[in-house]
Amino acid sequence: MKISIIGGGAMGSIYAALMASTNNEIILIDRWQDHITAIKNHGLRIEGASGKRIVKNIYASTDIKDAAGSQLYIISTKTSHVGIVAAQLKQFVKDNEQILTIQNGLGSGEVIAEHINPKNIFIGVAEGFGASVIMPGYIHHNSMKLIRIGEMIKTDFSRVHNLTKIWTTSGFKTKAFDDINRLVWEKFICNVTFSGPCTVFELALGELMSSPDYWKIALSCMWEAYELGLKKSVSFSFDDPEKYVTEFGKRMPEAKPSMLLDYESKRLSEIEAINGMVVTLGKKSGIDTPYNETITSIVRHKEKMMS
Repeated sequence: MKISIIGGGAMGSIYAALMASTNNEIILIDRWQDHITAIKNHGLRIEGASGKRIVKNIYASTDIKDAAGSQLYIISTKTSHVGIVAAQLKQFVKDNEQILTIQNGLGSGEVIAEHINPKNIFIGVAEGFGASVIMPGYIHHNSMKLIRIGEMIKTDFSRVHNLTKIWTTSGFKTKAFDDINRLVWEKFICNVTFSGPCTVFELALGELMSSPDYWKIALSCMWEAYELGLKKSVSFSFDDPEKYVTEFGKRMPEAKPSMLLDYESKRLSEIEAINGMVVTLGKKSGIDTPYNETITSIVRHKEKMMS
């Protein structure tokens, strides 16, 4: 199967490396020229949770047109780049080709649907999955728990099962889910709890949780997002969201959210799709979100001051 992965950062590179270990034809697209050049010349080096390997059968390119003709397009860019990618894919994606998008935060599916038929869009949720870039062409795979996949619009659930098989045979633990919206929101409240607050205070998850003052602020951000989910009739799988996010944080206390890693690398983050999205949705729903508004404002200021 020809699979194109659009976004060759840490996560996208792990997807490409594992999928290339099967009979799939993998195209990895990214704008980072040094990374693409390193993969072309030396292969993609992976170490960590999925083992140690150098993968040399990935076709790497900076030109998204090289993805044309794929049966599956996996969008693994930052949320802020999803619309740009979707507009580019619209130029050549055929009606029988599928789009799977995996991002933090909310709204990626809706952005893609502005350009591509939503019946061909699938949503992925990565749980307990982490990776970091060591240098161009070299990725450390920190952890891997579960990839969950569902249809954006319920059309034919057998297609979801077929997608999960692709991931499972590549070495991922994967499950097909009928109510993917619930899973997106459950990850979203975890992102809201840790992403913005960890970036503001420049702390790993466990460090944030060990400070009563900081943890109170993080949980207040979570409660605002949870209230929004209830307002939107999200069927959460739990009644105690505080326990849920606490258990999430305890599983990887030394981890840093991608938002904090972006800040440390002087890159713009996904704040608008996470804590900033709580503010946006709160205004639309008539719900006050002062904690997320404050956290979002501070992250924006920190990013503005990056040199």
